[in-house]
Amino acid sequence: MDPSVETSCNAAEIQTPCPNAKYKHGWRRIVRNFTPSWFSVNMGTGIVSILLHNLPYNAVWLYWISVALFILNVLLFTTFLAITTLRYVLYPRIWSAMINHPVQSLFLGTFPMALATIINMIVFVCVPIWGHRAVHVAWSLWWLDAALSLATCTSLPFATMTLHARTTSLASMTAAWLLPVVATIVAAASGGIVAEVLGPNRPDLAATTLVASYVLWGAGVPLACVVLAMYFHRLALEKLPPADAIVSVFLPLGPLGQGGFGIMQLGRVARDVFPVTGTLGGGGGGSGAAAAGDVLYVVGWLAAVVMWGFGLVWLIWAVASVASVTKNSARPRARARLPPFNIGWWGFTFPLGVFAASTATMGEELPSRFFAVLGTALSCVVAALWVGVAAGTARRAWSGEMFFSPCVKGMEEKVGLMRGVEGVEVEGEGERVD
Repeated sequence: MDPSVETSCNAAEIQTPCPNAKYKHGWRRIVRNFTPSWFSVNMGTGIVSILLHNLPYNAVWLYWISVALFILNVLLFTTFLAITTLRYVLYPRIWSAMINHPVQSLFLGTFPMALATIINMIVFVCVPIWGHRAVHVAWSLWWLDAALSLATCTSLPFATMTLHARTTSLASMTAAWLLPVVATIVAAASGGIVAEVLGPNRPDLAATTLVASYVLWGAGVPLACVVLAMYFHRLALEKLPPADAIVSVFLPLGPLGQGGFGIMQLGRVARDVFPVTGTLGGGGGGSGAAAAGDVLYVVGWLAAVVMWGFGLVWLIWAVASVASVTKNSARPRARARLPPFNIGWWGFTFPLGVFAASTATMGEELPSRFFAVLGTALSCVVAALWVGVAAGTARRAWSGEMFFSPCVKGMEEKVGLMRGVEGVEVEGEGERVD
């Protein structure tokens, strides 16, 4: 028998081999089904390393754990990038199918956000060791990240208006619509971190980076608020997402937490850099620039507090939503069951992680220890969630359950119909993002 024919084919298997049978096993199956959502693993791992490094109540052993997670994140990012490149080089049609998928395409926004977590840790870990060389590496990578973030923020929402218009409805909307938008907010916050280490030696480059970061923040935060309003409208009219997508209700914490952290960080750096460069000094020279930096610092902190309060509301709703769906999914008189595990569970880590980072940063600016203690507690929760989600991902990746691509499944079903084979079976489950 032809080796390309599967034993699971129907009666037409002798005349018509199963389409793409060899792609259902081995490394080809992994490559073909390696979706962009895998970069959310880098986002979650990266934010945990950042939180442990900057924990308000820190210790030496936590520093070394953060370094270990940073190294792990770089290795994972390099591996994922290689597999992704292989996927679209070997199977170029999958790129078109992915771009035309109304949900899978949104996860392209996870790539620049994953890269941003690595850039931040380069600043925190590598700059103190290697000095200016590491600063310029981080700065160069940041410009790449900024360009990719702006590209996803502008192109993917436009694709929703055009390519996906026929398949998109209010009922099908999820918080994943935020992913390409949040990328610019993450890049803006990362720009503030990079500008801080540029300031002492290259204040001119730091000022340029700050202005670009404010532009990115302005591109992302207002658009994220628009999407949040639409998402609230969808929740009010269409009720909560199904159990296998309920984790997505945590995604609104991303733009609010990272937006608050970013505007605070930009304000702090502007207060130090603008007096040196004379930016916004007007006719007052250095004193005018210093006043401008102080204004940006105060306004940034105020905006962060407002966004933190809005994020707190979404956090309460998210916890209540998961609890409600978990309770309702259980059988009568049975224990509540957790939602089915899939790659979307990484949505527990990064959004809550950036909210924790914003909380801890607010604690640095206030005499009260409330935000510092709360930021530490939230960071510990995120770290615990990372351990559980990482263990579940590793176990299901080893068994192959995690490697499933809806757009590839759609392609194979079309091929099956064209060849007269009905019900083409696609092995593997584990990703449900709609």
